[in-house]
Amino acid sequence: MIRVVVADDHHLVRAGIRALLEKASDIEVVGEAKDGREAVEQVVRLQPDVLLMDIAMPHLNGVQAAGQIRGLALPTQMVILSMYSDEVLVRQAIYNGAKGYLLKGSITEELLMAVRAASRGATYLSPVVSDVVLADRWSDSNETETSNPLNQLTPRELEVLQLIGEGHTNNAIALAMNISVKTVERHRTNLMTKLDVHNLVELIRFSIKHGLIQLDE
Repeated sequence: MIRVVVADDHHLVRAGIRALLEKASDIEVVGEAKDGREAVEQVVRLQPDVLLMDIAMPHLNGVQAAGQIRGLALPTQMVILSMYSDEVLVRQAIYNGAKGYLLKGSITEELLMAVRAASRGATYLSPVVSDVVLADRWSDSNETETSNPLNQLTPRELEVLQLIGEGHTNNAIALAMNISVKTVERHRTNLMTKLDVHNLVELIRFSIKHGLIQLDE
């Protein structure tokens, strides 16, 4: 039996995915999460075979959550769901350990195929996702890593950047991350220096452009 945790910030989407998965005799949904932080917590606690996770979630998005889970060296494999086939997002997901990348518009039997493939350690991408993206990921070149400005940032800085992009104040970010306001301000200053941006509006634009938040999902 393949044990799965489903992470999506929309309850109806989670319910729909659960219903589809539970029609399969070899798949069991053992948990749900409504944001990236909760997804990480569920994986640590339940250690499922597969985490099926939306890419655009509050507090910690799917790519960041995948990176944290990869860093924990747990056996759970990850499949990312997204509305977008943007190559940058796909590369980030795979770089952070995802074994699958599916477009939400194609969630049918393809979802079952992706979950089963991930549980075996195999990679599954939606057909509409360019094969070039995967080829670039596994090449010996460091071009993808060095050309992506997100790779300059620490996990903490990425988390702060997403929260800024979501419109949270310094006080709210400090409370959410259990750090001081001064620490948030220091992260914010570091972000502006590393990303060569000069104000809050530019930081928010950057977070949208690079897929940390997606306003129209």
